Amino acid sequence: MSTKPIGVLDSGVGGLTVVKELMRQLPRESIVYYGDTAHCPYGIRDLAQVREFTFRIIEYLIEQDVKMIVIACNTATAASMSEARQRFNIPIIGVIQPGVRAAISATRNNRIGVIGTEGTINSNIYQNMLLKINPSMFVASQACQPFVSLVEQNLVYTKDARRLIAEYMEPIKVQHVDTLILGCTHYPLMANAISMVMGPEVELISSAEETARETIAVLYQHHLLNWSDDPATHIPTHKFYVSGHTRPFSEMGSRWLNRTILAEQVTLGVR
Repeated sequence: MSTKPIGVLDSGVGGLTVVKELMRQLPRESIVYYGDTAHCPYGIRDLAQVREFTFRIIEYLIEQDVKMIVIACNTATAASMSEARQRFNIPIIGVIQPGVRAAISATRNNRIGVIGTEGTINSNIYQNMLLKINPSMFVASQACQPFVSLVEQNLVYTKDARRLIAEYMEPIKVQHVDTLILGCTHYPLMANAISMVMGPEVELISSAEETARETIAVLYQHHLLNWSDDPATHIPTHKFYVSGHTRPFSEMGSRWLNRTILAEQVTLGVR
């Protein structure tokens, strides 16, 4: 058993979709979250640079004495997962593999759409994983880079945003997919807007729920779950850090998590 917190990282607010599910499924676990808002979005950056950012954040979270790391960012997962597991002596999971599993379970016609940042889509990581499991699967991918900014700036339900979403989703929609992977943790924050374009027959897959389940499995495997009945240790304490301005993150995070959060600015010296 361990009462140490779980470390979660993302480029901004998107990883809070994973945090919300972790809070629901693991109500006794404390969380330390780092959102690299000063460098958001990751999707337009070189993957080597994203890897550098990710490793520095992992180092910081380890300094905060976390017991495992959840990379709650698709681009960071694609850029750094394999090397991170070799480099750091701590359990680390990402969000891509859980999303793949959920999509394969959900599809009825073996036609799956994937939307994500340029970095994630150009890495072909979702397509490769899906086709490795089922070579006959049809996969339609689309980079939707502007969606991250819509979420970060709280512009999802504006008229211009609706037009932009429809434009970016059209190449996926015409492929008659029945399952759509939201391949960026920001995208569940605009799921209703995406669903209005795709229609009710298309199931949207957010990796948050599956990632939380995998977190439980990893904690159990390493004997790190917090089973304590001591009120001093089973009432969780959550901390939120960002590299950029705190107010926008705190306001959006409070709305999404349905609780007041106050982020603290911590810069880590990455360039």
